[in-house]
Amino acid sequence: MVKLTMIARVTDGLPLAEGLDDGRDVKDIEMYKQQAKALFKNLAMRQNEPSRMSIETGPYVFHYIIEGHVCYLTMCDRSYPKKLAFQYLEDLKNEFERVNGAQIETAARPYAFIKFDTFIQKTKKLYQDTRTQRNIAKLNDELYEVHQIMTRNVQEVLGVGEKLDQVSEMSSRLTSESRIYADKARDLNRQVGYADLVVIVNVACMSASLKLNLVSYPNGKKERSVTGKDPRLLR
Repeated sequence: MVKLTMIARVTDGLPLAEGLDDGRDVKDIEMYKQQAKALFKNLAMRQNEPSRMSIETGPYVFHYIIEGHVCYLTMCDRSYPKKLAFQYLEDLKNEFERVNGAQIETAARPYAFIKFDTFIQKTKKLYQDTRTQRNIAKLNDELYEVHQIMTRNVQEVLGVGEKLDQVSEMSSRLTSESRIYADKARDLNRQVGYADLVVIVNVACMSASLKLNLVSYPNGKKERSVTGKDPRLLR
């Protein structure tokens, strides 16, 4: 049976609609809802994920399809036919695009299309009993195949997302540290520059003083009069 239905925008993981009466008979339903939201976040980070996938979680399986930057996700019992689960999602997708397609990209708040729950509940009832003539016909429809759709484990899928989060966090930390080191290096270079300037000025002053002495006393001796006596003594 269908236990949970959620719809979200893939570009940023924003939840758009949800089955309001879903999961009342599911133990730990909030945990599974958190897993679904984590999957949306993971899809937003990894734009190259398959457009259709099944993900096992405990006694249930998440099935999702991505179309027009929107992810349509449902959680069913493991025994529920995979073909029916994806046809259920196809029905939701077709109606959601018809009714809300023009507003999907501009939606700014979570659950902007919560009124779509009415269609979710009506459609879910059609798919609950797998033995109805309608659903048996869908199961026998050879034109709709799901054998090629990949099945993975939820820990495997979310684990990849967690590693990407860690890499992103490490990259941000390294960038911040690099900026700090760059600032310190600039300060150090500025201080070294001031020190070099002081040395250059001192050397220049000493050089100028030496040249002045050489000009005043070209022979390295103090000036004397023709009499051989110090001029100051003749005054």
